[in-house]
Amino acid sequence: MSVFAPAKVNLGLSVLGVVPAGQPHAGYHRLHTLMLPLDVGDELSVTPASSLSLRVQGAELPTDERNLVYRAAQMYLEAARGQAGAEIVLHKRLPLASGLGGGSSDAASTLLALERLFPAGVDLAALALRLGADVPFFLGPGAALVEGIGERLTPVRLPSVHLVLFNPGTTVSAADAYRWLGTGTFTAPLDVEAIRTALLAGRPLPYRNALQQGVLARHPEIAAALAALAAADLHSGLMSGSGSTCFALAPSREQAEAAAARLQSEYPDHWIRAASSVPRQSG
Repeated sequence: MSVFAPAKVNLGLSVLGVVPAGQPHAGYHRLHTLMLPLDVGDELSVTPASSLSLRVQGAELPTDERNLVYRAAQMYLEAARGQAGAEIVLHKRLPLASGLGGGSSDAASTLLALERLFPAGVDLAALALRLGADVPFFLGPGAALVEGIGERLTPVRLPSVHLVLFNPGTTVSAADAYRWLGTGTFTAPLDVEAIRTALLAGRPLPYRNALQQGVLARHPEIAAALAALAAADLHSGLMSGSGSTCFALAPSREQAEAAAARLQSEYPDHWIRAASSVPRQSG
């Protein structure tokens, strides 16, 4: 079975605070973010086998419990008692630690593939949350408002979105990005309806990324990526998630592809892609 694992961008990310001591998930950050799956991503091949194994093509990544794909498969197979294993090949196409949710999407796609191969009534949402805050989103079919620590998802109907992704080759860990946020810079919830209205009208989006300022202060190359996107006549530039990938919007797929081609010729050593929003697809 071949499964597509889509990238995502955050159409705004607000950090409301930290879950207080004594409550479930104490110490985690409380999020309010609009997440959108894209038509670029990784792919996985999953085949029933007598034991669990993982191979990675396209990146130097561990193939044991240190890899979210392996852990997702291990957790599912343990929950679906009586299932022997699977041979998984991860075709890695997204840059690592880039704010596009690649590892989380790979893990969610692993759960979905195994559910199709070995139906057993397993609670995928519960497993996904144990794997990471972004993983539950990738179980769903499309754009969603994500709240709490990532476990509360509300589907949001959005028009088609076309954009250019620009990764300057820098890796940023989510732990660092949240640490750089500090405790005095929490932000208010996003105005999701205002974002949706601006998308429908083709206007600049009224959004923010609460993590962006702290990351840019330490990684000027990410600020340069945002400047390059703006110079390419794209609008609403923003860092996605904890970085380092930035994106900006275009009126059409054709204009996004043209801008991406110009930027790639100007920055040949960087990862630059045109992308569009799509519902999750697998086959």
